[in-house]
Amino acid sequence: MANARPYEVTLVFRPDLDEAGFTGVVEKVKGWMTTAGGTITQTNVWGRRRLAYPINKLTEGQYVFFLAQLPAQALAGLEREFRLSEEILRFLIVRVED
Repeated sequence: MANARPYEVTLVFRPDLDEAGFTGVVEKVKGWMTTAGGTITQTNVWGRRRLAYPINKLTEGQYVFFLAQLPAQALAGLEREFRLSEEILRFLIVRVED
């Protein structure tokens, strides 16, 4: 993991997920990141917030922010998983400068 770099990963989940479903999908995302060879250093649940514009006729989303050390080659696989997940409305991966 010597080539891992720090990234900020922000995810917007569907607002209609119940507590157990939301917790389950957050754990699934954590599993994807660790399986890809990364480590999660911080997890912040921002909670339910209003979206700037409707996505799939939804006006709210549940936000989660991660700080993680991820290898660069793992990003494409993570983005694919995020796009295929029906629970995730939007995601943003940003590299943090050292």
